[in-house]
Amino acid sequence: MQWVKLLGGLVGAAALLGLGIILGHFAIPKGAEPPAPSVSFAQDLDLEILETVMGQLDASRIRENLRELSREPHLASSPRDEALVQLLLQRWRDPQSGLDSAEASAYEVLLSFPSQEQPNRVAIVGPTGDILFSCRQSEENLTGEQGGPDVVPPYAAYAPSGTPQAVNAAKFKVAGVLVYTDPADINDGRSLPNETFPHSWHLPPSGVERGSYYEYFGDPLTPYLPANPSSFRLDPDTVSGFPPIPIQPIGFQDAKVLLCNLQGNSAPDAWQGALGCDYKLGPGFHPDSVFTGSQVNVSVYNRLELRNSSNVLGFIRGAVEPDRYVLYGNHRDSWVHGAVDPSSGTAVLLELSRVLGTLLKKGTWRPRRSVVFASWGAEEFGLIGSTEFTEEFFSKLQERTVAYINVDISVFANATLRAQGTPPVQSVVFSAAKQIPSPGPGSLSIYDNWIRYFNRSSPVYGLVPSLGSLGAGSDYAPFIHFLGISSMDIAYTYDRSKTSARIYPTYHTAFDTFGYVDKFVDPGFRSHQAVAQMAGSVLLRLSDSLFLPLNVSDYTETLQSFLQAAQQYFGALLEQHSISLGPLVTAVEKFEEAAAALSQHISVLQKDTLDPLQVRMLNDQLMLLERTFLNPRAFPEERYYSHVLWAPRTGSVATFPGLANAYFRAMKAGAGSAAWAEVHRQLSIVVAALEGAAATLRPVVNL
Repeated sequence: MQWVKLLGGLVGAAALLGLGIILGHFAIPKGAEPPAPSVSFAQDLDLEILETVMGQLDASRIRENLRELSREPHLASSPRDEALVQLLLQRWRDPQSGLDSAEASAYEVLLSFPSQEQPNRVAIVGPTGDILFSCRQSEENLTGEQGGPDVVPPYAAYAPSGTPQAVNAAKFKVAGVLVYTDPADINDGRSLPNETFPHSWHLPPSGVERGSYYEYFGDPLTPYLPANPSSFRLDPDTVSGFPPIPIQPIGFQDAKVLLCNLQGNSAPDAWQGALGCDYKLGPGFHPDSVFTGSQVNVSVYNRLELRNSSNVLGFIRGAVEPDRYVLYGNHRDSWVHGAVDPSSGTAVLLELSRVLGTLLKKGTWRPRRSVVFASWGAEEFGLIGSTEFTEEFFSKLQERTVAYINVDISVFANATLRAQGTPPVQSVVFSAAKQIPSPGPGSLSIYDNWIRYFNRSSPVYGLVPSLGSLGAGSDYAPFIHFLGISSMDIAYTYDRSKTSARIYPTYHTAFDTFGYVDKFVDPGFRSHQAVAQMAGSVLLRLSDSLFLPLNVSDYTETLQSFLQAAQQYFGALLEQHSISLGPLVTAVEKFEEAAAALSQHISVLQKDTLDPLQVRMLNDQLMLLERTFLNPRAFPEERYYSHVLWAPRTGSVATFPGLANAYFRAMKAGAGSAAWAEVHRQLSIVVAALEGAAATLRPVVNL
């Protein structure tokens, strides 16, 4: 990949002069770029440019982008996926609205596909071997878009092939797994054809959710290494993280036939659904069923293949600090047409890059810091493209990346903003949301509308919108968990008081089409436009502000909350095992003091004569804070998870994950167990991370 050569070579061309001017714009030969506005080190966010960008982001253009992007299925590495690579390159190289440069690079990765010659099959087989019932092998062709040759049949990626046969296998010896989406979980109980798509946004009875069943993220054969041709690869037969038994997803229409004919004890209340019968546990079909004495046969013929999957990167070189990167990413691949997931995000990405590219080509604007747009490949198989990118450029990204903005699904529904991120990005997200009108009737800002749907009481700010935390559901995962880069995910979503759906109903099915979005998800595309404005405002604030708009003091609330939960739920038993939370209390206090002092220092600098070196050092402290929470040996059982505050956590106590996980394991192990030593170790890991974070925030001359 060439982007490191492009941006890396620019760093030496940016000279810090005695007058406090960094002439980064000399990094590219004069003939290779449009005329640029004059810049100085003191270049700050230009509110007129910000307003111009907000006004030029066009809902109708986003709609047309989505129509083109979702016109055909584009499974990772498919011909249509590669055609979209070329579409992105063409847009980003356009002479009127393109970027400085654009590159595509491929990784050779292990993907999983169903066999075309032997379709996966689920059937009820009678005692004499005759087939009494067969589940659908494809979804019903309701709009003419579900039956094409490029529509991949429903399957569970990375599930092994096999032909288990039974209804309910012997205890702890499950032979295979059937997966379905219950209308109680996705449709608010609606299951009739006239209640579902194409008559409403609800999942039709034949709809099947595809997905990856690989436990980790990244290419399965090259963990911690980029999947380049020369890289060492594991033996596929010994790779960990794949399901050990065959799995096949089916629609709830077929699941009803199976579940409503089972005998045995009733399933727990939490397992009951909306198929119109009492769910039983089996084994076997009940005596009055036509299937009595029959068994369920599951035939899975999935195969593993090495395929080339491409990332596409577009670059805008920074005028003042070209060696500082603001990354904005979205994955490109989908299971079928993928209008919502992920093309709603790609449609927004293309519109924002068009508006910024137009200003760039006219010579009206160039960012202070470099901006990198990314279209990731093979995300649906396990965040593969973004993970391979972070593996290949680990050091450079850690040293130079200011923040990562992720817009995967841009619009789940059109009620309100939903933003997730690490605490330092809260302030920049709030600032953007306060300045942008909310779509729909009324005169509320996005911020004021957001706070109506998702809010919390902050001891510092009072009632504020809730900024969610980041798990591992999209391409932000390797950036925050592996690299320790401040990250966020931005989308519009639904009113939780009006639906219990865990996600939009046609998720990962062949019914996630342009027509579905246009008619049910966001008619008029105003919410898509709002997400483009949010993402664009946040990007410009991060790329153009003299002082990075990352508020490290906002981490204090999270740390205090985690500490209080640990004291409340763990403190007494920890004392019984001679483990004191005192060092953790002290570490949190040190962090709070250092963060407050740094915020005060920023206030002083903003009023004082600007010293370029002082501003640069301070911004580096803000940028590098998130890295201080990394400990690659904290969670040896987890892959890529190094962030001691945001790693996966067991149990319901919202506190430091390593401490919580070790505590609950020790409780199960017994009073005299050596597992309590691991609790102490995890406590020490958190204390060391917090002390390191506080040290990073103190003046750089203080060790």
